[in-house]
Amino acid sequence: MENREPSTGSAHHHESPHQHEHANEHGSGLWSRVRHALTPHSHDHSEAIQTADEASREGIRAAWFSLAGMGATAIMQIVIVALSGSIALLADTVHNLGHLATTIPLIIAFRLGRRAPTRRYSYGYKRAEDLVGLLIGLVIATSAALIIWESVRALSNPRELTHLGWVLAAALVGALGNEAVAIYRIRAGRRIGSAALIAEGQHARTDALTSLAVVVGVAGAWAGMPQLDAIIGLVIAAVIIAVLFSSMRTVIRRLMDGVDDGTLDRIETVAAAVAGVVAVDRCRARWIGHRLETDLDIDVDPDLSLQDAHAIAYRVHRTLVQNVSHLDRATVHVNPAGIPTAHSLAV
Repeated sequence: MENREPSTGSAHHHESPHQHEHANEHGSGLWSRVRHALTPHSHDHSEAIQTADEASREGIRAAWFSLAGMGATAIMQIVIVALSGSIALLADTVHNLGHLATTIPLIIAFRLGRRAPTRRYSYGYKRAEDLVGLLIGLVIATSAALIIWESVRALSNPRELTHLGWVLAAALVGALGNEAVAIYRIRAGRRIGSAALIAEGQHARTDALTSLAVVVGVAGAWAGMPQLDAIIGLVIAAVIIAVLFSSMRTVIRRLMDGVDDGTLDRIETVAAAVAGVVAVDRCRARWIGHRLETDLDIDVDPDLSLQDAHAIAYRVHRTLVQNVSHLDRATVHVNPAGIPTAHSLAV
């Protein structure tokens, strides 16, 4: 028997997410905090938004905010690149333009994800967000290749840098602007569970670091070492490639229906704690966009009536949605404990 009660089909009927300890998952100390800041995470249980519509609105708002910030920074830097000829600043500017090229598709993906499922796309359109994550990776890789090309050309054919004061000012403004956008994107991405938005935030954070690297190039030019500008361009490209691999690992894992370490343990622990559940036999979970779905088998007392077994399954679903971050749907299958069966009762 399939449970068709409305509250079992979506997360928006449950507004009080369980608060549980997050720090233990990432360790303590300075290095752990730095790694947590620079490594893409797809979960942040203490801040997680449980409602699917609210999460999508948050993602769209973060994308528009960052689009405005990155656009203003890129326009300013384009003008100064044309005046100065700085390769390091060009690298930073190209990276910013890459953000503009990927933010619009990300907004479209968030809007598509809010559409109702159809007979053709019965799971909805949330996967569009994961596909945009691949596009973000492609843009990051292209920008790194362009930066390497321009840096090698500058090393073989050095050109004089001018307007160094403006280059320095642009680099500092770019660093501050990019870091502000990065913080906003990453926090929003963690709250809603969006790997694509977190990847965009990491992209912006790399821009902040590379903007600071431009300062080194300016210092080299002032010290009579103009070739340092092109060398910094190559260093920037290496940093971008490192961030690319780190970000795409999460995106590809989600496309392969992979979840973070500990996710299944969390689901099984929460389900097993519900009164009436004898054991949790099988558990699976996957991300669809920035929402998590799970299906699991539970064992109950074989002497229970169908109505009582149904009530236990309903409580498991409700408890999971309330206590597992970003969980949008749980399909619970009920089996009689201790009795081998070739089929499950879907509730």
